[in-house]
Amino acid sequence: MNTLYLDIFSGISGDMFLGALIDLGVDAAALEDELAKLNLDGYQLHVSRKTKANIDGVKFDVHLLPNGDESGQGEGATHSHDHSHGHDHSHEHSHSHSHSHDGDGHTHERNFADIKKIIHDSPLSDWVKEKSVAVFRRVAEAEGKVHGMSPDEVHFHEVGAVDSIIDIIGACIALDLLGKPRVLAAPVVEGTGWVDCAHGRFPVPTAATLEILGARGVTVNQCDEPHELVTPTGAAILAEFAESFELMKGLTPERIGYGLGTRDMHTRPNVLRAVLGQADATLGQTAPLDWERDTVTVIETNLDDINAEHLGHFVETALGAGALDVFHTPIQMKKNRPGVLLTVLCAEETSDRFSEMILRETSALGVRRHNVERRKLQREQQVVDTPLGQVQVKIGRLNGKIVQAAPEYESAREIAASNNVPLKDVYTAAQKALEN
Repeated sequence: MNTLYLDIFSGISGDMFLGALIDLGVDAAALEDELAKLNLDGYQLHVSRKTKANIDGVKFDVHLLPNGDESGQGEGATHSHDHSHGHDHSHEHSHSHSHSHDGDGHTHERNFADIKKIIHDSPLSDWVKEKSVAVFRRVAEAEGKVHGMSPDEVHFHEVGAVDSIIDIIGACIALDLLGKPRVLAAPVVEGTGWVDCAHGRFPVPTAATLEILGARGVTVNQCDEPHELVTPTGAAILAEFAESFELMKGLTPERIGYGLGTRDMHTRPNVLRAVLGQADATLGQTAPLDWERDTVTVIETNLDDINAEHLGHFVETALGAGALDVFHTPIQMKKNRPGVLLTVLCAEETSDRFSEMILRETSALGVRRHNVERRKLQREQQVVDTPLGQVQVKIGRLNGKIVQAAPEYESAREIAASNNVPLKDVYTAAQKALEN
């Protein structure tokens, strides 16, 4: 199985990841052509071969053009992110279309909602769009949690700057160009010390990096290197794509690439090593799961004074309005009062509408909201022939194998009514037809 192993002994950032994948064989010109589909302006890409601690690899940089200054430094400013300050570049590509500025000549900051629109409006592939939004969402949710705001409302440089947009979307494009390999990673190693962010001075690991890795359940180990090794962008790439964080095993290396950072480290070379090869199934490597993944919003509130008829009406109304699911659970509240926990699952973009619906149509004074990741079987509908008639069934597959199968209730109910037989008889007939 085509597998990419990220040996992150010196951490990871977006530019180091792109440098490593270009060194593995991703065509830099093809990467630039795909990035140009975003129709962003004011930046210049620099790709060159260099050495770091006597290791030959690829240095990838994004520099802002003078009239495209996203950092607010004014005319003539040049921007590089923490791992990318190199010069003497052998490959350059610039983008300088029309650019929107405010009255003082600086560009407007972008937020997560702005970036989602840029991605969805582009002609990039569906896979690149989906993964780019997913990686950005991890950063936006982390920043939102740190600053007490919803992801779409946060205005911050880490997601809004052009270099972060190029790094994250470029990483997804590069993986697509590499054939979408399975991604594994070494245990996460972070440094120590302090960094200066747009929001102030933070200790390493930064708040956003910890939130991103913590949300995925990734173990973090610090070493005595007095620098930030894992950036929020690098953490989000790991959290989205890496299936595991273990020492290399069962992998036959075919190509090795090095993405170079900038600093001269005290304890290790400032490089990201990426190993592309084939996984050895005989050594117990498990196949990746082809389940579907998405993110939904969970809205909930505790109620101890709602009329049961009103509660039932709300469930029907919310489901009719497009909620993914609505349910209530018996709970015990203050002063030993019986109550219910009302829960609504919905798409992230409809969460405000359903929050308002709860506040207007129930006795709730407030709601709690959080986003959760889902894993779903590949689903399909089939029609099976039974002695009682044709019944629709829903099928759930994992890696091509059926792991769930059940009749559709409405279809089975109609067959039961038309044949004047118990509903369970229709279910039994449908299950037998599926087994055959």
